[in-house]
Amino acid sequence: MRLTFLGTGSAMPTGSRMQSGYLLERGGNRLLIDCGSGVLHSLAQTDTGYEGVDTVLLTHHHLDHVSDLDVLMKARWLAGETDLTIAGPPGTSDLIRDLLETHDYMQDRLDLTLRDLDGGPFELAGFSGDTCETRHSMQCFAYRLSVDDGPAITLGADSEAFTDLIEFADGSAVLVHDCSFPDDVDVSNHPTPTTLGETLRDADAEVGRVYLTHLYPHTEGRHEEMLESIADSYDGDVQFAEDGLTITVDRT
Repeated sequence: MRLTFLGTGSAMPTGSRMQSGYLLERGGNRLLIDCGSGVLHSLAQTDTGYEGVDTVLLTHHHLDHVSDLDVLMKARWLAGETDLTIAGPPGTSDLIRDLLETHDYMQDRLDLTLRDLDGGPFELAGFSGDTCETRHSMQCFAYRLSVDDGPAITLGADSEAFTDLIEFADGSAVLVHDCSFPDDVDVSNHPTPTTLGETLRDADAEVGRVYLTHLYPHTEGRHEEMLESIADSYDGDVQFAEDGLTITVDRT
């Protein structure tokens, strides 16, 4: 299973990071998770391209996670790829219908399948998934995804750090977790390195590598300091994600 970080930034552009987006692949199974601004450009730089992805899974509906959705729909239509499934938390179907009403010339251009997930296990694009509601300013789902009996990848989405979310990822080979700000920023709905490190330490869970993402401009030039704050409490493998990074997760 391959995970490509298409966008590791946030609602405030840095000039070097696109907004939130991830491409998960296993054989012919391909799933785009979130589709923020710039993600379509990043996807076009992959071998898969936007023509090769016919399923999108949304964590939530904030702009920095959905703003390239209408761009994706038009690009696929122009490329002759008219099948598209979009799934996400309750309200996802209404979100897409509203986008198509705004851009009414796109009405009936695509063969759309829209799914509102209600929590719990699901199957999508050949992947087995499970959901955990995060602590954010709107309803937001973290996803644990795997294929067959292979290793799991957990995408923590936007959230404060809390032990239930880390324990949801127990046994995952990779946990992708929000770490939006350094410690000196007073923030809610997102973690700082110290709170994340303490939560990783206190959770009754074992995870493989933790990748930090959803990075605001405030984090630029401060990555080592942030990793040290996490390491004060947690001695596991933690790294910053970067746009364009592709990792392969297998049984080893």
